[in-house]
Amino acid sequence: MADTFILGIESSCDETAAAVVRSGEKIVSNVVFSQIAAHQPYGGVVPELASREHLKAIVPVVRKALADAGQTLQSMDALAVTQGPGLAGALMVGISYSKALAFALDKPLIAVNHLEGHIHAVLLEVRQKGGFASDHGLQFPVLALVVSGGHTHLYLAEVRGDAWSYQNIGHTRDDAAGEAFDKVAKLLGLGYPGGPVIDRLSQHGDPAAVKFSLSQLKHPDRNDRRQPVSDGPRFDFSYSGIKTAVLRFVEVHNLKASIESRRKALAGIAQPKLEDYLRECDSQTLDLVASFQRAMVEDLAGKTLTAARSCEARTLFVTGGVAANDALRLRFEKDAAREGLQVYFPSRPLATDNAAMIAAAAYPKFLAKDFASADFSAESGMRLK
Repeated sequence: MADTFILGIESSCDETAAAVVRSGEKIVSNVVFSQIAAHQPYGGVVPELASREHLKAIVPVVRKALADAGQTLQSMDALAVTQGPGLAGALMVGISYSKALAFALDKPLIAVNHLEGHIHAVLLEVRQKGGFASDHGLQFPVLALVVSGGHTHLYLAEVRGDAWSYQNIGHTRDDAAGEAFDKVAKLLGLGYPGGPVIDRLSQHGDPAAVKFSLSQLKHPDRNDRRQPVSDGPRFDFSYSGIKTAVLRFVEVHNLKASIESRRKALAGIAQPKLEDYLRECDSQTLDLVASFQRAMVEDLAGKTLTAARSCEARTLFVTGGVAANDALRLRFEKDAAREGLQVYFPSRPLATDNAAMIAAAAYPKFLAKDFASADFSAESGMRLK
């Protein structure tokens, strides 16, 4: 079969990305423009600001992706774009631009679920390394944990022919795991994004110093009426409680003054290094950070492995931005080995939002001629099936 080149475009949150992927298995180019600097003063992503930044960046990002690949728009076999889930305004920038390109070029356009993109980021890299000749070389069923700033989901995945299908068996009832990392970092005056900072600082504290416990959910999600109550066992997550527990610890131990001092000191440094954070954090704060991360990692790994046993999963994918966390990777590698599970992670550049994963997820749809209709639109709450 001749090579198929797909241009992927991703704009679901605060990264504007474009990539060229060959036949779903070879990254030819991958360009990501991050908006961290724009959102940093606010301690989180501002949706309206994100949309404006996408509008400014999308044309130069696509041009660079094509130039890096030594390709042109005319040489693409298809275009792929994230349809959802994500921020509605941000998604619409990518979708509107992709629709215009596809119409002007008379090329097929493929709509991709962002969550499926994260799963295909793992597949893409395993294929590039020659891990298996085809998806059928995997041991099924595959259990995928998609864990990021906006999502914490567990999916049982199967493949039939070239098409993948997914069954959701767990999700967060409130905050996503990455959201909890960012909010706790903001609460402690550590800046944004908080996940990478907490991961680095946790190595300098005592993870057993503060006893955090996570919610054990025994009842169906009453807020999610679309999920059938009888649809098998559920393995849901909840992270609003631990965020509140950190706030309570701050109040009980009178840490607000030191947090405000730290916030001001770090705000005066353009790009703080690890030593800057360590200089502004006392041992109590480092212990708090380490204990928070330990509790989060234990909950994510524990519930995922429980689900894997229940569903008799043979292979485990851990993907999304939080999959870049060193402690999480080590814990899954150790626990999965003990369970006899194969575990795969994306590399750190492909763990966070990117367009290579969107182009890779589009390839099976291209083979099936599953193209988007002209009137498709953004779905901020889009589900993966």
